[in-house]
Amino acid sequence: MKIVHIITRMIIGGAQENTLLTCKDLIRNYRDDVVLITGTQTGVEGALLDSVGDVRVEYVDSLVRAISPLCDYRAYVGIKKLLREIKPDVVHTHSAKAGILGRLAARACGVPAIVHSIHGAPFWDEQNPITRWFYQQCERYAEKTCDAFICVADAMTDLMVNAGVAPREKFTTIYSGMEVETFTESAKFRDETRRQLGFSADDIVVGKAARLFNLKGHEFVIEAAADVLRECPKVKFMFVGDGTLTKQHRENIERRGLSNNFVFTGLVQPNEIPKYIAATDIMVHTSLREGLARVLPQALLSGKPVISYDVDGAREVVIPNETGFLLPPKTIKPLSEAIIKLATNKTLREQLANNGKERFKKQFDHNYMTDETRKVYEKIEMFKRGTAANKKC
Repeated sequence: MKIVHIITRMIIGGAQENTLLTCKDLIRNYRDDVVLITGTQTGVEGALLDSVGDVRVEYVDSLVRAISPLCDYRAYVGIKKLLREIKPDVVHTHSAKAGILGRLAARACGVPAIVHSIHGAPFWDEQNPITRWFYQQCERYAEKTCDAFICVADAMTDLMVNAGVAPREKFTTIYSGMEVETFTESAKFRDETRRQLGFSADDIVVGKAARLFNLKGHEFVIEAAADVLRECPKVKFMFVGDGTLTKQHRENIERRGLSNNFVFTGLVQPNEIPKYIAATDIMVHTSLREGLARVLPQALLSGKPVISYDVDGAREVVIPNETGFLLPPKTIKPLSEAIIKLATNKTLREQLANNGKERFKKQFDHNYMTDETRKVYEKIEMFKRGTAANKKC
């Protein structure tokens, strides 16, 4: 097949890693002709464009994240021009902006199969009501140009169906794949990484891997830390990543007198994530909005129990008392209690982590993700061939 993937930005992030792995797998495993269309805009998150391998990349400068009528029109024209040159069998879009413009351009160019992946819905409960309504209308409009949706969690399907975006039969859940072996075999990095970070052998390290941005919830971990440290003074907290709120969070920690118990790694490349997770004993995820955070299966595959707020797809991986603890969003006391419970019980930590490691090996493997994605393409192609044949008859 000739396949085009379109995404707004190739920053370091879950949706981008998912997209790049899919492109590479389609080329390697199926010998497909794959092109990735993206904007040039990056950010403090860092960029993934150095690791594209054999994937052909085409840039549309005007494809930017923020709403900008002039830029958006230029991006639409630019995408349409590329699609007319490439003449793909499938266009597969990712992220809100590229999803809207890419689907409209693909339909205008008569692309036979159009698929959109939902890594995280562009609207959510705590959003400004007018903004939420606007994004819902955009998604309902773009749905008419789309043959199928792929969601990274069942929770995303429920959200979109309940918002009236599309009927349930148009959705398929395919979990966001990764290089599973890099996590299942990450224990070999533990001792050296802990030494580099300044952790002692008996420190209990609680990690959080996420961009330091709004809605990522680092402030809840900071607030819970004092109660945790009163009970477990050997606990250390590690924030993996960087972002616009780094300075603010550092100042908050300093005001609370907790600087000696927090480590900031700064920006970390995706291939380094396994060694940082290996250095931890517990992983927490306190984001308030996420499709299904990749760090949750990554932690379990690395043999670490997880604590997460119950948002979006988290409950599909964090199974209470089986792989970790699932907590009400924004709560502090349950968060500190869960950390204390795991920090003081090594046997429980190992039990929860081992359950997750065995349970999620297959469904989070990137090859499995790509195989299931290609089945969606083939299903559309077969359906359209059958429809065309019936019309001829």
